[in-house]
Amino acid sequence: MSQHKVILILIDGLGWHVARHAMGYLHALCESRQASVFKLQCELPSLSRPLYECILTGSNPLVSGIRHNQIVQLSSQESIFHLARKARLKTAAAAYNWISELYNRVPYDAVRDRFTHDVSLPIQHGIFYHEDTYPDSHLLLDAEHLRTTHDPDFLFIHTMNVDDMGHRSGGDSADYRNAARKVDVLLSHYLPVWQEQGYKIIVTADHGMNVDRSHGGHLPEEREVPLFLVGQGFNHKAAATEIKQIQIRDLCALALGIVVNRNDELKSFLS
Repeated sequence: MSQHKVILILIDGLGWHVARHAMGYLHALCESRQASVFKLQCELPSLSRPLYECILTGSNPLVSGIRHNQIVQLSSQESIFHLARKARLKTAAAAYNWISELYNRVPYDAVRDRFTHDVSLPIQHGIFYHEDTYPDSHLLLDAEHLRTTHDPDFLFIHTMNVDDMGHRSGGDSADYRNAARKVDVLLSHYLPVWQEQGYKIIVTADHGMNVDRSHGGHLPEEREVPLFLVGQGFNHKAAATEIKQIQIRDLCALALGIVVNRNDELKSFLS
């Protein structure tokens, strides 16, 4: 397969303090030099919809205008989906319905948009969900269906159960930590296949979770999130270069073989 295929996985609500201890499989990949891990600080406010936009467009909430979760509108920025389509690459997403609203159509209509297959849209092939309790196991099956059926160059996968459990039980709870452990186990079923097929895999989070069962502010447990780079396409030697959340879009673009005019230092992360 092409060396320029990328899978970006967003584990909603996964704080660094839990990712550091609970993601045993991902850290095993790091210990074997098959992956690298970095601690990022998310942009403010540490809310989901603004940070989806930040990760996927490289624009912080003050620039994008998506300042809180109740702003329901199409993005005005150039997302990784737009960059990929401009480069004539195929896109897909298994994700929460807010992703569909940001980049495809607004408002989300479950009958029309839950299963999306339209080559004219930024996200050409999508399976979107609209319940926070939608099982991560089902979501990953949705993603694998999209991957094996449509062979996208860029696949976005967005799980929700860690965030949902954090809102139910708090960021310092067994339920929250165990939700992270569960998605780590689920990923261990898929990542070996994707690695063998040559995908560059990026795993990150939008924000973390505080003990009050919420987020939005600037506490470390709300702002500090992980970034795992998985696969032979990344340079897993110790890197002095730091990476920011607003650079993830451009890192994805470079991994796809799309030339971007900024952030040349990101090239050091690619092998």
